[in-house]
Amino acid sequence: FNVSRAIGRTLHAGDEVVVTNLDHDANVAPWVALQETGATIRRVDFDPADCTLDMAGLEAAISPRTRVVALGYASNAVGTINDVARAAELAHAAGAWLYVDAVHYAPHGPIDVQALGCDFLACSTYKFFGPHGGVLWGRYELLDALPAYKVRPAGDAPPDKFETGTQSFEALAGATAAVDYLASVGHRFGAEYAVDWAGFEGRRRDLKAGLSAIHGYERDLAEKLVSGLQAIRGLRIHGITDLERFDERVPTVSFTMDGLTAPEISRRLGESNVFAWAGNFYALSVTERLGLEDRGGLLRVGLAHYNTADEVETLLGLLDDMPR
Repeated sequence: FNVSRAIGRTLHAGDEVVVTNLDHDANVAPWVALQETGATIRRVDFDPADCTLDMAGLEAAISPRTRVVALGYASNAVGTINDVARAAELAHAAGAWLYVDAVHYAPHGPIDVQALGCDFLACSTYKFFGPHGGVLWGRYELLDALPAYKVRPAGDAPPDKFETGTQSFEALAGATAAVDYLASVGHRFGAEYAVDWAGFEGRRRDLKAGLSAIHGYERDLAEKLVSGLQAIRGLRIHGITDLERFDERVPTVSFTMDGLTAPEISRRLGESNVFAWAGNFYALSVTERLGLEDRGGLLRVGLAHYNTADEVETLLGLLDDMPR
């Protein structure tokens, strides 16, 4: 909302903002609110068959009047990784800015804003094992030029102009610890998932290596999970299931089962000490598009690097034996 309001002060009637139906509503509602400026909101759909974004539709939605394209790096509902670099090319060809919501991708792999070519990227420290706090990266010249809403004593240059007062120092300390932890993963396990990080040294290299190691480990777990889920009668995964395309998804797997609603599945798993969230996960447009919002939404299983193959086997056994 902070960034959308600042950008909103630069918009005029007839300007366009592009959002997608695959995003968390946190990357939809703040942009839709800009209709109050006279801006037009254009929505891009996704393919319900594999829950991948309609890239041709994205290209068609962008016009010379487009000012902002808001896109998720990875879907928190179905795990799809979007082609952010291609979206940046399309946006910039029209003279628009690309704003990336990387909240759900951040704990699952390294992020390189220069390689992506985005103009803004946001994430949350709680997703990569720290406390609750918002993180915004933006091209300095854009942040410097945007007219931020601010208190008068705040500095006039980034980042101070976007801060709302005294910072949350305890959250900053926790965020630092989380980043140090991820770097420690790279120092310990990076060699097992060899990636050429030429040009990076010390803690930053360890951080890149750590997230690469996490990505590799989680992919192995996700392949085991998806293969096992597909063998369960009456279970349908909503998202990419082709193992050859797993570079296009994070290890967040959502599904429905015949004869049970997602909340019922969640409750029964909870009785066996397995936590899995049911609902729309604030990605309301996804469950609406899939026709599941009025039926309890999706059952979501989110794997992380601290999960094990034994835990996956336990989950699969409970689902396979679940009465319907």
